[in-house]
Amino acid sequence: MTKALSQALSMLFLACALLISDKTSAGDSDIRFSYYANGRIYVDKVSEITGKHPIVVPPEKEWQDFKPSWSMTGDMLVFFRRVKNDPRVVNWKTILYIVNADGTGLQKLTDGNHTNFNPTWTRDGKNSPIWNRKHPQGHFMVIRSMIGNKPEIFETLTDKSYHNWVHSSLADGRLLVESNHPEMGYGYYLMTPKPKGKSTYERIDDGGLLRMGLLIRISVSSDEKMITFGHLKGHKRKTVGYAISIADLDIKNLKIANARVIANEKHEPFWYDYPRWTKDSKSVIYHANTTGKGRLFLYILADGSTRQVSRNNDVDFRYPHVEDAPK
Repeated sequence: MTKALSQALSMLFLACALLISDKTSAGDSDIRFSYYANGRIYVDKVSEITGKHPIVVPPEKEWQDFKPSWSMTGDMLVFFRRVKNDPRVVNWKTILYIVNADGTGLQKLTDGNHTNFNPTWTRDGKNSPIWNRKHPQGHFMVIRSMIGNKPEIFETLTDKSYHNWVHSSLADGRLLVESNHPEMGYGYYLMTPKPKGKSTYERIDDGGLLRMGLLIRISVSSDEKMITFGHLKGHKRKTVGYAISIADLDIKNLKIANARVIANEKHEPFWYDYPRWTKDSKSVIYHANTTGKGRLFLYILADGSTRQVSRNNDVDFRYPHVEDAPK
């Protein structure tokens, strides 16, 4: 085989690989994602994830924007901006914002004096931003605000005396939370949100998953029949070693079942994280860092295939999220 022919075949194989990776489970390359790349937030079609044009840029060079979540309607993102760094992530100071997916209409939800993490939206038709705020004693509380509220105008939904962390939400208004409940114990719950910490809890039977290790970044599919999450061996929190998994969710009978791993089955010490559903509930996008730079991958449930969808391996891609599908 000549060198020219070899190069031509290589280019053909690359073109075919890129063409395949453009396809979601619905065969649609026009679906949009929001994501983090090198400290900025982007919105692109799945066929154009290159990290070239951020939708918004912080006013200070050292500030970074993290973890966008897309509203169910209205094409809005909620995200947090790190304005004070610290070697310990839980000591960061952050500001929460809402912004339109085209970068317009930036709205500030909090000041920069607190630690606010991992915002998302309710799915009850109200598009209410919800997030986790660090209490001075070190645990977290669940907060809810509204579009148009001034900074620091919000409701506290959980008791300030013990840890709660919101992961995802349901169309009936309940929130999927991790809680160290003083009576029912540590676990995962569907919480009916009520202001001033008066929320009520229904414990989810996790099918023994928690006995084996922690669940993080839990996301409910749009049809509310499945979840995706990171699963760690053991109960000591760390960044690496999570397997990306999916499982069946029964919101009526409060059960998680039939869990199966879709990435990093051997729990190798790499950063696999932040799995999120596509709107059709047939695919999961996540990031994986095995080379020093994060890359985005799309897993298709129908055939069990996985495809890299980020285009530039020199860019650190993280925290993908899908159009119109709150985590």
